[in-house]
Amino acid sequence: MESLWRLGIAGEMILIICAVALTVIFYILLRPVSRNLALLATCFGLIAAAVEASYSLKLVEAMFPLGSAEYLKAFTPEQLNAMVSLTLKSHVFGFGIVLLFFGPFFLVSGHLIYRSTYFPKIIGILYQMAGVAYLANGFVLILAPHFAGQIFAIIVAPAFIGEASFCLWLLFKGINVEKWKAQANPPVN
Repeated sequence: MESLWRLGIAGEMILIICAVALTVIFYILLRPVSRNLALLATCFGLIAAAVEASYSLKLVEAMFPLGSAEYLKAFTPEQLNAMVSLTLKSHVFGFGIVLLFFGPFFLVSGHLIYRSTYFPKIIGILYQMAGVAYLANGFVLILAPHFAGQIFAIIVAPAFIGEASFCLWLLFKGINVEKWKAQANPPVN
């Protein structure tokens, strides 16, 4: 199902493009709280997106041994399957590295959300919990990969709740524009 696999890769690229745009939007929304911390979060978010894009190339690489090129006849089917398996395993570990950059993005952004006057503090706390979950998932995947599968369900819940809560808040409630403007342009004394 090569076409379905390629469609999945294209979907991953669209996700990364959206992540870059969203990171810039977060910078604009959160810079009134602290320009320096918003810039730090932006750096982590953009680095995470770049690393994710580079490791997504492993998904393309996994298709090469499955092709019909003449040079592939030098390998046994078992060797070709092993190459594909190793490439996909490398992608999984690459995603663990991505989480080590997304974790700080969520921690810093959550801190800024918490300190803002135009978002609920609970959203900031939940967003920071997502950051801790991503860091834990990334470190466990790299340092104790045999344990990662066992704790994934525990780690994914706070990440999902943190991201979903902020997403739903933005979709249905939005920001308090007057408070955002007041924090962006404080009165001059």
